[in-house]
Amino acid sequence: MATTDTLKTNTTASAASTVRRVLLDNGALSALVVLVVAMSLLSGDFLTTQNLLNVGVQAAVTAILAFGVTFVIVSAGIDLSVGSVAALSVTVLAWTATSEGVPVWIAVILAVGTGIACGLVNGALVSYGKLPPFIATLAMLSIGRGLSLVISQGSPIAFPESVSVLGDTLGGWLPVPVLVMVVMGLVTALVLGRTYIGRSMYAIGGNEEAARLSGLRVKRQKLVVYALSGLFAAVAGIVLASRLVSAQPQAAQGYELDAIAAVVIGGASLAGGVGKASGTLIGALILAVLRNGLNLMSVSAFWQQVVIGVVIALAVLLDTLRRRAGGGSAAPAASSGVYGNGRKGAAKLAVTAVCVAAVVAAVSFFGSGSSGTTTKVGMSLSTLNNPFFVQMKAGAQAEAEKAGIDLTVTDAQNDASQQANQLQNFTGEGVASVIVNPVDSDAAGPAVRAANKAGIPVVAADRGVNKADTATLVASDNVAGGRLAAKALADKLGGKGEIVVLQGTAGTSASRERGKGFADGLKAYPGIKVAASQPADFDRTKGLDVMTNLLQSHPGITGVFAENDEMALGAVKALGSKAGKSVHVVGFDGTPDGLKAVGAGTLYASVAQQPKELGRIAVRNAVGAARGKTVDSVVKVPVKVVTKKNVADFS
Repeated sequence: MATTDTLKTNTTASAASTVRRVLLDNGALSALVVLVVAMSLLSGDFLTTQNLLNVGVQAAVTAILAFGVTFVIVSAGIDLSVGSVAALSVTVLAWTATSEGVPVWIAVILAVGTGIACGLVNGALVSYGKLPPFIATLAMLSIGRGLSLVISQGSPIAFPESVSVLGDTLGGWLPVPVLVMVVMGLVTALVLGRTYIGRSMYAIGGNEEAARLSGLRVKRQKLVVYALSGLFAAVAGIVLASRLVSAQPQAAQGYELDAIAAVVIGGASLAGGVGKASGTLIGALILAVLRNGLNLMSVSAFWQQVVIGVVIALAVLLDTLRRRAGGGSAAPAASSGVYGNGRKGAAKLAVTAVCVAAVVAAVSFFGSGSSGTTTKVGMSLSTLNNPFFVQMKAGAQAEAEKAGIDLTVTDAQNDASQQANQLQNFTGEGVASVIVNPVDSDAAGPAVRAANKAGIPVVAADRGVNKADTATLVASDNVAGGRLAAKALADKLGGKGEIVVLQGTAGTSASRERGKGFADGLKAYPGIKVAASQPADFDRTKGLDVMTNLLQSHPGITGVFAENDEMALGAVKALGSKAGKSVHVVGFDGTPDGLKAVGAGTLYASVAQQPKELGRIAVRNAVGAARGKTVDSVVKVPVKVVTKKNVADFS
């Protein structure tokens, strides 16, 4: 008995020592464990099976991209193009399968081939063109995104149903994206640890010249490295498009930064020679846990960006300090049977825990928090980088405060995938109702259907949701607003003139609908010619730059239509003294700055949508639907043309 008890004690102690040693030797893993514990304590909804599966799904695309980037970083390179390559690959798949009638299996091969081809171009530019990896892949970032927009004409393309199963679940609970992530992780580990090309990556990253002198064909190996990165980007794009059931030309924008961050957080060195698949997976999970947990804690969308940046910096800094102190490994101490740096390791683990917990606690303090009410409503806005949606948020929050409910507002940053994650988090949290202002009406469908299945009423704001049930649509008519803008500008010009059109972000429903309405309305005025139409991404600075450029080639224009007030104000700045005199500008949204310009006479008119009222009505209907009340299927917020004559009514 005594011998048995001793064996059990020794086994338990050995297991505890192993776990302790693993945590102390892996700063990223320690940070992940601390984050999970912290999130579990701060949110009762975090540590549930469904939410943990949500985290896995939300980490999948970033992790797959990051596995490909791991090959590049281990070999002392960098790949900034993976997000654009992912978007281009799925655009090729969707376009060939739907528009060109190519069999789906061939379309999938073409998509994967597109990713590999982009990677080979990157590798050739780096190896044979002698371009720095940063420059070569930055060029591919622009080329890939541009080709994606050219092929799709700036609009999402429906994804083949036979491929969309990759975004579904097995057995009604196990997400396929998680399985794909695991498989790609195993492939990465196998390539890095068990193949000639994997060993070559470490050799090239450790010392490229020494690798070359040792007989390695470095240039050819780099071609393979970047080709693998392109292949993984294509797979990630297919998984992403499967979740959204559409190929978005703007998909995965900025994901290259998340992928690089995941690799570095996971312990890889940007100097090359260090990195592994498990570390990359941990890095991707840290980012997913942060975003998921902060959503659940109702942390302000603005503070979320701050805390994610701080935690990334802390994780990398602490891991760097650990490497310097321990020489990158604790193996010698471990082999002697005594964990020589135990106290130092424990101190570092404690510092990691304190830092991460402090950041999470501080941000949860500054976040919106919970009001303690029984009615919780989640609101996902397409972006908060636009005054229109900032006003919508203000109106929604004012109505929520008046009704005494707990409203959580998130910012999708014009990323359909990020919005799907946010809606997924709301569903997992079990909110009473959800308000969604879709980045894209088709892409929001699967996440809204999941909320439907969970019995959560969904209110669509400003834009509808396709192929899903919504309790109501609260919106102004963008197409009708575009027609009103065309009539206002044409009447001011007397039915004759040469104009330019500043378009919004390519692929967004708001830009498509406003542009369509304006084009339809302009058909009644054959004397007006559209000299140029150029995108300025709903941004004032880009509106200024694009308008400045267009004035060089079209100095005789007499009118401008901008699909939002921000671009219109940029155009007014570019026009200078011409604005409101020889050139008349019409905007859209009725934002405070836009109305001021209308009052000053530099902006002729703006189609006012009353975003605050839209936000108020959306919350009012969401609360009603949550409490079982009957709400109208469509609530139209009227749009009006605001000129200097009636601007005082819209102050």
